[in-house]
Amino acid sequence: MQNTVGIDIGGSHITMAQVDPEKREIISATYVREHVDSFGPKETIFSAWISAIEKVTHDLVKSELIIGIAMPGPFDYENGISLMQQGKFIDIYQVNIKNELAERLSIYKDQIHFVNDAGAFLEGEVFGGCVRDYKRIFGVTLGTGLGTAFYNGEVASDEDLWDSPFKDSICEDYLATRWFVNHYKALTGREISGTKDLLDQSEEIQTKIFEDYADSFADFIVKYVRNYEPEVLVIGGNIAKVYPYFKKRLNQHLEEYKIKLPIKISAIFEDAAILGAAGYALKKSNR
Repeated sequence: MQNTVGIDIGGSHITMAQVDPEKREIISATYVREHVDSFGPKETIFSAWISAIEKVTHDLVKSELIIGIAMPGPFDYENGISLMQQGKFIDIYQVNIKNELAERLSIYKDQIHFVNDAGAFLEGEVFGGCVRDYKRIFGVTLGTGLGTAFYNGEVASDEDLWDSPFKDSICEDYLATRWFVNHYKALTGREISGTKDLLDQSEEIQTKIFEDYADSFADFIVKYVRNYEPEVLVIGGNIAKVYPYFKKRLNQHLEEYKIKLPIKISAIFEDAAILGAAGYALKKSNR
């Protein structure tokens, strides 16, 4: 019987599924996604989490259960303790989540493993995605924020480059969705909500914005990514879906800088964190 579960905990939802470790894929019939009031009291948060987890684990053997959880930071991943002091999850600050979940689910705490959410994306791409055959991998998630992770052949680590110095600000200001929103407004005086809306605009404005974005992305790779000497770059997040629109110019820049870096686009997107959390937990439990 299959006894591995991957969980992705976000600011407003908990998403999870059973994972087949041999096929390295989500068992889609077991997929569960539920809303969580992350600003609520501790008991509200845990009740929502436990309710969802019990739905996905009800037919599994508890003594053999392995749970991997992708969790945003700051967080003590080894011990399972939340270090989030402001905003979401504030009522579980310094709470040992590993112990709480183990007790409420009637399992041992060593059956539960936490991984950073940016690391989980890359772990998922290594475990069941588009970069299974590579050893040194840099992963970037491009969406409402900027996530960065590096896989060294054994484990994916969160590189936390979002607020690193870049141009006249930080990396995230030039690579996340808000850059498209702000740049479009600066050029046209009008508003869009993101890249999906941009595709409805004139070809001229699309080309201008995507080329400017490619310029910034190339600069980011030169300044930060190539220092890791990765074999491949994998891109996830909503902006990855419009990669064909800035691919040509980005590759031109990389050629100019003599950077030979294959670029892969995630094929599993939202499922990557679930797969990655499960894959990470399997590695940690030596199964």
